[in-house]
Amino acid sequence: MKKVLVTGADGFIGSHLTELLVDEGYQVKALSQYNSFNYWGWLEDAQCLKDIEVLTGDVRDPHYCRHITKDVDLVFHLAALIAIPYSYVAPDSYVDANIKGTLNICQAALDNGVERVIHTSTSEVYGTAQYVPIDEAHPLQPQSPYSASKIAADAMAMSYYNAFGLPLTVARPFNTYGPRQSARAVIPTIIAQIASGKKQIQLGDVSPTRDFNYVEDTCRGFLALARCEQAIGRTVNIASNYEISVGDTLEIIRELMRSDVEFVTDSQRLRPGKSEVFRLWGDNRLIRELAGFEPRYDIRAGLQKTIDWFVQPANLAKYKADIYNV
Repeated sequence: MKKVLVTGADGFIGSHLTELLVDEGYQVKALSQYNSFNYWGWLEDAQCLKDIEVLTGDVRDPHYCRHITKDVDLVFHLAALIAIPYSYVAPDSYVDANIKGTLNICQAALDNGVERVIHTSTSEVYGTAQYVPIDEAHPLQPQSPYSASKIAADAMAMSYYNAFGLPLTVARPFNTYGPRQSARAVIPTIIAQIASGKKQIQLGDVSPTRDFNYVEDTCRGFLALARCEQAIGRTVNIASNYEISVGDTLEIIRELMRSDVEFVTDSQRLRPGKSEVFRLWGDNRLIRELAGFEPRYDIRAGLQKTIDWFVQPANLAKYKADIYNV
């Protein structure tokens, strides 16, 4: 039984990954960001809560990172600030959490002889596609302070492989969605508002395209890379290799929910012109070749599972459908 640390385990993807790891027989330490309420985020709803060790702390503290990586075989580093709009108003927070947090985890893993580190990147580092599908050689474009911090974090992580031999893989998931996703993202925003009975929904630009991945597939991609020796020292996309516009995605949601809701543009939800990423379509050939990974969910199947979760009253009650969440 491998001992695993998941940072950011209290978040959307992290909580799902924690559940998958427990199901696969791993002994899991799950890091939730410290708060005085002793609240563990989405881990509170995780089916595996009794089977994991929950830690509360902060990756911005190097001493704490050294403490929690002792006697750990494998680290999945997901802890990060990820909201793009908030990065416009609080960019320094992203340097501390994303860059310095990654530095702290990598140094701690090196000091404690961790066998493997999976560092989480994001497709946002590519910016608007210069060619499609986007492979791992695509240029990186910092179109927001968030994406700039992740580009730097990825470089920091890979430097620990190149300079110190830390067995590390940079996993680069494209647009993940599913149960528990933050209301700052467009899919849960739409589903939650329709489920709450809204007849008119305000949105930003719906013309950009995305490569949406159901959360279970993203987590399976993380695990496949962790088990793949050939992925050490590599940056690898986790993508569906399927492109769809945000507008067309919303039409599928409206159809699946049998809704006649009207979508209208809200200027405060628009990104600055040079910051909007207009096209993302990920090439997943490398993860298929290295790890034999194939996504299981197409967009309609993933959206239906997401809707089924959100429309449950206990889940919907966790979302403030009337508030624009940055």
